[in-house]
Amino acid sequence: MTDMERKARLGFRAAENKDGNVVEFDTTDLPASVDWRTAGAVNPIQDQGQCGSCWAFSATGSLEGAHFLATGNLLKFAEQQLVDCANTAAGYLNFGCNGGMYGRAWNYWKTHDAILESDYAYTAKNGTCAYDTTAKTSVEVTTWNSVKTEDVAQTRAAVAQRPISIAIEADKLVFQQYSSGIFDNTKCGTTMDHAVMLVGYGSDNGQDYFILRNSWGTTWGEKGYMRIAAVDGVGICGMNQQPQYTQSD
Repeated sequence: MTDMERKARLGFRAAENKDGNVVEFDTTDLPASVDWRTAGAVNPIQDQGQCGSCWAFSATGSLEGAHFLATGNLLKFAEQQLVDCANTAAGYLNFGCNGGMYGRAWNYWKTHDAILESDYAYTAKNGTCAYDTTAKTSVEVTTWNSVKTEDVAQTRAAVAQRPISIAIEADKLVFQQYSSGIFDNTKCGTTMDHAVMLVGYGSDNGQDYFILRNSWGTTWGEKGYMRIAAVDGVGICGMNQQPQYTQSD
């Protein structure tokens, strides 16, 4: 891809977090490893295409995980619903393919039922909101919270409970060209411009890592995933700066 095509995939708009209570987790007696993929809480990797809708994919994946934990049923919700409906015109300050925030997407789902992707297909472009004419589930966001920032132990404790959303910097080639292994390169930066998920953690030869779920298709990274080094402070690519999660019924 060209630089312009790569930048089109970066759509996280960082802003001061004014929603979501900060929750501190008990960090004792955590399991040595967690993988929500094998637990059944994570849907297959998708490709957001040339649309800055990463925020919608992160928000949707987190709600899917939360609903699975509440019910044991993994559904596939529609990113396109967020792109078309959770926008500035509706008062949610997201910009469709031009970027947004997962917290603002969850605010939308507090008052709107989630729609299945099978009923509201992803188009990778901005469209007209079809909420009133589309079949809906009864799933909504009950609440969402923030994890204590710049604290890798708290991030790990949060991921031990559920898949979570995070923001990173992803505009550097060193990140975009990742193919395998534990990524620990600090040159990727810390200015958040891309939303992804953490769906587990583990350790390999003494190096702790998180399992990062991207929305760039299965040809990127380790079949769409990255093992990213777990370090304190802002974290690799700034991953510890805005960890958040949602809850559902």
